[in-house]
Amino acid sequence: MGSHLYNSRLGKVAWFVRRFGAAELFLKPLRCAFAPLIIPRLAPAEFVFEDKSLPLFYHRYNMTWATERAVEVPIAREFLERYAGKRVLEVGNVTPYYLDIAHTVLDKYERGPGIINADIADYAPGDRFDLILSVSTFEHIGFDDETNVDSGVKISRAITTCRGFLAAGGQLVLTLPLGYNPTLDRMIADRQLGCNRATFLKRTGRLAWQTVDAAAALASGYGRPFPYANAVMIAQFEGLPG
Repeated sequence: MGSHLYNSRLGKVAWFVRRFGAAELFLKPLRCAFAPLIIPRLAPAEFVFEDKSLPLFYHRYNMTWATERAVEVPIAREFLERYAGKRVLEVGNVTPYYLDIAHTVLDKYERGPGIINADIADYAPGDRFDLILSVSTFEHIGFDDETNVDSGVKISRAITTCRGFLAAGGQLVLTLPLGYNPTLDRMIADRQLGCNRATFLKRTGRLAWQTVDAAAALASGYGRPFPYANAVMIAQFEGLPG
């Protein structure tokens, strides 16, 4: 795999500073260190997704309690429960850090027990899936993984590939932090993703997220006023026609 940012400590530090700023090198460890003290003191809170109230998710790993993962993980869990017992593929190794899972996980770089290390573009599953789920992963495609590549082209190809893996009636669900990848944001603004359904959530307080329209979500700043993504898109796709 070479010295990619996900398996090279020096490369990962350089990438982190470039994407999030040098201050986060100090703030993130502090948040992680104090998480065991902070999380028990956080008040329970909920947000609404598809007319259903879901609890915010607090977890010390990767500052879930302080970032967009507070809504992404409950949404991922909601879809996993809907498709319990079905054929599920996760692109990007995320939910195993938080949930007990029994589905296939594909991740190009991250190594771990049971993880299939392959690019989604090269993956050839022996079966089709009822649900393909990806949490905070597609914004990195062509933006953080390789140079001299059009991020928009790679993202579009990855979406098309995933839709081709869906069984009849299956669904592709992506959670996409906004403000991180400018190319992805432009694609969303221009309605180029081709999703069948889109939901936008904006962070309006330390423990508050609200459903908003695309314009309000895309106008949110990344890293301000709250850490990391201040708005998230949940994009849902059906399988390819024909």
